[in-house]
Amino acid sequence: DIIIEADNDIYIFEFKLDGTAAEALKQIETKGYAEPYAADSRKIFRIGVGFSSEKKNIAEWAVI
Repeated sequence: DIIIEADNDIYIFEFKLDGTAAEALKQIETKGYAEPYAADSRKIFRIGVGFSSEKKNIAEWAVI
């Protein structure tokens, strides 16, 4: 998991090995990773990434 705070935006990444981007996004929401930034004026991007151990690469990603 990574949170990057840039000048204008906040990027919250959740990574899943052999999981889906949807599962990663769900974890961002259920664990409340964005809550500390609720009053922040910067735009928040939630990024879910699924890695494939078989392909040794990113299988899918999604942004909300």
